Amino acid sequence: MAKLISYPLSVLYYLLFGFTLIFFDGIQRICYFVIGFKAHRASIIILNLLLLRCLNILGNRFVFECPFTLEKNQSYIFVANHQSTYDIPPLIWYLRKAYPKFVGKKELGKGIPSISFNLRNGSAVLIDRKNPKQALHDIKAFGEKLAETNGSIVIFPEGTRSNSAKPRAFRLGGLKQLIDAMPEAKLVGITINNSWKLSRYGYFPMGAGAKIKLKMHTPVDCPRDNVMETLQQLEKTITADINS
Repeated sequence: MAKLISYPLSVLYYLLFGFTLIFFDGIQRICYFVIGFKAHRASIIILNLLLLRCLNILGNRFVFECPFTLEKNQSYIFVANHQSTYDIPPLIWYLRKAYPKFVGKKELGKGIPSISFNLRNGSAVLIDRKNPKQALHDIKAFGEKLAETNGSIVIFPEGTRSNSAKPRAFRLGGLKQLIDAMPEAKLVGITINNSWKLSRYGYFPMGAGAKIKLKMHTPVDCPRDNVMETLQQLEKTITADINS
């Protein structure tokens, strides 16, 4: 019954979702080229709030649990498991005070209204997953630029979406590059639950009635020694709270 209901809701969702992306593609360009960085940043934050509202149409809810306050002028490396394409909007919205950049695949840099423009123009380091050596170099270089401005970044160490509640093993190479480039940053683990349910049937119909939860874990300093041990513990912390 729930799947049956999701068909008409999915049609409405995609109409509003597509309109929002196309409309904000123009808004972004005006903000970026004419008004300036602050306006462009605001447009991105508002865009992602509206994308969450589009998902609310399907009866999906988002819960954000954060036991601390993000500090001003503090760099963060946010490390999260990755269950769905739809992990991104809530991260941008709920972490808007830090306005983190993202590590993403280069394929996202073209063809998607709003999203591709934003990623190409400073909101991400777009890597070629077929060229791991170059990808690690690009991640470190991007991290060094963020360190100069106390910027923050989100990385999904699984490397791709798990598409289920079962996480993939973390690939720690890119995360190690960020730690080398941003030694003053704080590491923050994020556990994402149930976003995979949004695409449980594929992309049509959309999953409906899911409660997506993002849980922030206590920040820790970037390690100077025993880096692998720290990162392995961080992985355990994140994955221990994933619902089976």
